[in-house]
Amino acid sequence: MQKGKPAKKYSQAGRVHDLIRLIEARHGVTLDEMAEETGVDRRTVHRDLNVIHEAGYPLISEWLNGRKAYRFLTRFKDVPPITFTLQELMALSFFRSQLSFLDGTPFREDLDAVFRKINSVLPPRYAAHMERIADVSLPLLQGRRDYAPVAGHLESLRDALIYQYRVRLSYRGAGKGRASTYEVDPYTLVFYKGGLYLVGYAHNRQALRTFAAERITGVEVRKERFEIPADYRPEERLRGAFGIVEEEPLEVMIRFSPGVAHAVRGRVWHPSQTERSGADGSLVLSFTAGGKMEIVSWVLSYGEHAEVLAPASLRDEVGAAARRMAEKYGAKTS
Repeated sequence: MQKGKPAKKYSQAGRVHDLIRLIEARHGVTLDEMAEETGVDRRTVHRDLNVIHEAGYPLISEWLNGRKAYRFLTRFKDVPPITFTLQELMALSFFRSQLSFLDGTPFREDLDAVFRKINSVLPPRYAAHMERIADVSLPLLQGRRDYAPVAGHLESLRDALIYQYRVRLSYRGAGKGRASTYEVDPYTLVFYKGGLYLVGYAHNRQALRTFAAERITGVEVRKERFEIPADYRPEERLRGAFGIVEEEPLEVMIRFSPGVAHAVRGRVWHPSQTERSGADGSLVLSFTAGGKMEIVSWVLSYGEHAEVLAPASLRDEVGAAARRMAEKYGAKTS
């Protein structure tokens, strides 16, 4: 028992409440200070801090003047009650149903927990109606990834993103047998074509890198904390890419035949795009972006209805792929 204040006769819930208020009020609080304030020993304070952390409070520790102090990552404020209209709840239920590509990740579990809380305060009739809306809002996602094997790694990354801790990442790149190790400050999670990617600063590469979540083979959360640069803008970083790959931008021009022009026209394929309609109903789409292989794959998905007009290097690459396909399909099958 700590000397000083006599032991307070109250429950752990009462102590936790007082500790939260104490941590909120100060920049950093040591274990001894918390023990003195609550009248219990350091071991009991440790247990109370674990309860606070598990409740979702952004609790971190750091050394101040040679003593370990605890504080919240940001000044924590109680979230006031939030009310929703039925239309807003319908929108939430609809978008919840579109996130099936998160199955197997801790993010899906957290999202389901949010809806359990919402449904717990709704009249049963309304809760059932919202579930029906989610059930009939059918997502059509082909080739989505299975994240169950890396769920534990994603859970560690989630916590590192929240508390801004550096991680040691084991990562197996495409076509590589052995995993490489990276010291990474995790900045952002990016969702692209049903896939989940981590963007962060790799210290041993001294550059920003993008990591596909399903290729992560290990995550060790480090004690070092980091700050995201004030000028970091993930949307700006990927603005020059056609997809998720950053490369030297190409000035691309593609002609789509009248048969598919209606499916291409009016959709945003890249922020820099321009459209020009032909007298025969065709469409010429132009944009400036990097990521050659992603562009080639996209063009080939339209088969004979897409023709690369520029640049010549991209036209040659698509033409070579088309010839290889023709040879394969022209050969007799055994």
